[in-house]
Amino acid sequence: MIYIITLILVGLLLLFIEIILIPGFAITGLLGLGALAGSYFYADKVFGEPTSTIVLVINVVLVTALTIYVLRAKTWKRYQLKTGITSRAGENLSDTGLDVGDKGHSISRLAPMGTAVINGKRYEVKSLEGFIEEGEEIEIALIEDNKIIVKKA
Repeated sequence: MIYIITLILVGLLLLFIEIILIPGFAITGLLGLGALAGSYFYADKVFGEPTSTIVLVINVVLVTALTIYVLRAKTWKRYQLKTGITSRAGENLSDTGLDVGDKGHSISRLAPMGTAVINGKRYEVKSLEGFIEEGEEIEIALIEDNKIIVKKA
């Protein structure tokens, strides 16, 4: 009898994991259904007809209860992300004090995108024409659409 109860509990746990934690993965859901079916077949083989029918009814009731529990709104609120995303993709260049003509040096090869230090801060920049090697002096040629375009100084 302990095997039947264990198979039912494992089956419900695997179904719960499939629905809440890793939806769409399908393997845990199939294993859960297999465990529940295994509990029915084990009860039928070992204990016979009346016990297997009781196990089947218990499985159906428990899976229905699990489904109702999962479909409630409070269940999803318990597992949803409650913090907001506060980071930004990039800073607004109008707030940095950069101007056309400011000088700096590249700290990576600009081919044509790369990283440069201008006024002591690191920025992602694009070369106006061709490649600029690492360590070369650069000058801001243009700032448009939140992009810094540089040329050799």
